[in-house]
Amino acid sequence: MELYDAMRTTHAVREFTDDPLPDDVLGRILDNARFAPSGGNRQGAHVVVVRSPETRERLVELTLPGARRYLAQQKAGERPWNTVTPSALTQEQIEATRVPHQMTEPLRQAPVVLVFLVDLAVVASLDAELDRVGVISGGSVYPLVQNTLLAARNEGFGGVITTMAVAAEPELLDLVGAPATYAVAAVVPMGRPVKQLSRLRRQPIEEFVTLETFSGAPLRTGPES
Repeated sequence: MELYDAMRTTHAVREFTDDPLPDDVLGRILDNARFAPSGGNRQGAHVVVVRSPETRERLVELTLPGARRYLAQQKAGERPWNTVTPSALTQEQIEATRVPHQMTEPLRQAPVVLVFLVDLAVVASLDAELDRVGVISGGSVYPLVQNTLLAARNEGFGGVITTMAVAAEPELLDLVGAPATYAVAAVVPMGRPVKQLSRLRRQPIEEFVTLETFSGAPLRTGPES
């Protein structure tokens, strides 16, 4: 399909049909997605293809703690897992929070789950010494994740980037047998969507693109009103 159409219709797919995602189609998706850029072209990403029901159930278990905190903070009016504003919730409040099946069912229902990893031993984390959470290392793996979703859209499939299980990263790395130098970037259930959206809602570029400075005039795509 045309690139811009794919970009405008690749939505977060959480409900899947019973259709399989054959290895040859998945291979074609990843074979095209692999041309995503990475820092220094070091290509430190690794993708684990999970089909095993037992592994999926363990992924669900590892998802629950992060999801409980996310939902508890959301219910309390906080910004979940935010590193700027700390949470005021107690562990007891978090543990008492129920996680709806919508947050875990895609891991069971999708024909395949992709675990995206990045080798921290080969990426350049230029923000490592800054007094904030690091984000630069993601530049060497998230383009691959998005390329995978775009390629899946082109093949009539879709998925959703989930990160709740990353809160239990040591256990997740052990589950997929990854070395300790790797970090988990995303867990992506993938399959054929029950419903394919054709119109997504996103903020216009005037609301987040400015000229020259953060508070500069917005970039406008049409004639001024």
